[in-house]
Amino acid sequence: MSRAHAILAVFLWSTVAAVFKLTLRQLSPLQLLFYASLTSLSVLSVLYLRRFSVRRENLSSAYLGFLNPFLYYTVLFSAYERLPAQEAQALNYTWPLMLVILSIPLLGTRPGVRTFIGLIMGFFGAVIVATRGSVTSLNFTDTLGVGLAFSSAVIWATYWLLNVKDGRESVEKMFWNFLFGFVYVSIAMALTGDFSIPSPPALVGAVYAGLFEMGITFLLWHRALESDLSFASNLAYLVPFLSLLFISIVVGEKIEASTVLGLAFIVTGIVVGRGGQSL
Repeated sequence: MSRAHAILAVFLWSTVAAVFKLTLRQLSPLQLLFYASLTSLSVLSVLYLRRFSVRRENLSSAYLGFLNPFLYYTVLFSAYERLPAQEAQALNYTWPLMLVILSIPLLGTRPGVRTFIGLIMGFFGAVIVATRGSVTSLNFTDTLGVGLAFSSAVIWATYWLLNVKDGRESVEKMFWNFLFGFVYVSIAMALTGDFSIPSPPALVGAVYAGLFEMGITFLLWHRALESDLSFASNLAYLVPFLSLLFISIVVGEKIEASTVLGLAFIVTGIVVGRGGQSL
């Protein structure tokens, strides 16, 4: 059953990049985040209802919820709004490389030679994607979009490291993180005057993102990791490549050879880099 959880989680995560891009044609990043996080919070509320409790430990969600979902998805959706979906998802997938870098000062890991080789390979792949193969020119078609995609990877890696130190049960901390995050995005909507009622197709896209990017899929993934860490971790490398398939079919983007090549370098760099660290 644990492998079924992992397979389903990987399939669902592979679809969300295409959904982001389609939905952002009708909603702003903040609007998409508002309805998606509201959906996720609603689901988590049902799951957490019987065990609901107010504890001092839940105050840590005040900053965790700011990082994710508020800041992370605001930046990520802004990147998807500006870039082709294939580029945004590939550059966002550099977060494991950012995790390796951030774990050095935050967790005291000692990078080995393989770590540095992996980082070089991974970031070289990111440059291939960002420049669409014109590596020597370093000519980015949308510098701000590329910067946002990289920033989302840094934010997620930071959140992941802080979340690892959080000993609360998964549903509990996700509920409180999304509760605080929804408050933040609601304030941002009020300040920017960005609130509006979406069309039915846009609302469906936002609800889909809330269910299968932010909510249910994370719980499936946690169960998969707890039961069969090796299988789930290896299966996760399929996500960015399967995403390209859905982006091509659903969004209609022509998948560039530079995206596939760059993504291959990124994933290889992640695999190599993870084998070269010690605590």
